[in-house]
Amino acid sequence: MRYEELTIEGRNAVLEAFRSGKTIDKLFIQDGCHDGPIQSITREARKKDVILTFVPKERLDQMSSSGKHQGVIAYGAAYEYAQVEDMLNLARERGEPPFLFLLDGIEDPHNLGAIIRTANLAGAHGVIIPKRRAAGLTAVVAKTSAGALNYTPVAKVTNLSSAIAELKERGIWFVCADMKGESMYRLNLTGPIGLVIGGEGKGAGKLVKENCDMTAAIPMKGEIDSLNASVAAGVLAYEIVRQRLAGGA
Repeated sequence: MRYEELTIEGRNAVLEAFRSGKTIDKLFIQDGCHDGPIQSITREARKKDVILTFVPKERLDQMSSSGKHQGVIAYGAAYEYAQVEDMLNLARERGEPPFLFLLDGIEDPHNLGAIIRTANLAGAHGVIIPKRRAAGLTAVVAKTSAGALNYTPVAKVTNLSSAIAELKERGIWFVCADMKGESMYRLNLTGPIGLVIGGEGKGAGKLVKENCDMTAAIPMKGEIDSLNASVAAGVLAYEIVRQRLAGGA
């Protein structure tokens, strides 16, 4: 289901957005605000596991378009998030081994949109992102995905490492993009697989990387030593596609 992306300002408006079932991507509350309406908003946010960020009034003033934020601003998602189980069900419906993208620290919405587009074209069953340090499903992401968001489920999880551990118990192997890893051409990337892509510069987090079964490097011959995250995702995804086609999957 698609939503209109909204910036929601004011206590009553934000509270009503929560109670009406609107998907909230980000919530900002003014430092020091603890009155009744703010406590109600905080309760609703925690009930729905929305990440709260407390910021100075000056920050909210800069974010506000109306100047009447009343100490609270929320950003509504442009698309509804899926559940990880939806992706596994999609794989079963297609009669295919699961193929998932997991993104750790992709904060640029253009990169996120491009990766969702690649995931769709490569036949992946879904994209998993963390709640923190990640772009959400904004209108920019939707536009950059070139329509792929209408077909490729995206789930948001509290802890990416825990999600990996749970999926490993269900028979999925994980490969993490890493410049210091084994050449992707030497790895067996067939079967149920999760492709982990880290943010530009830092790559995947230490714990996320340690929970993966393999690390894959893209051979590079130029003078610089890294690719844009969305390009790296595309290169590795299509090596997985190549191996699947070669194996008849």
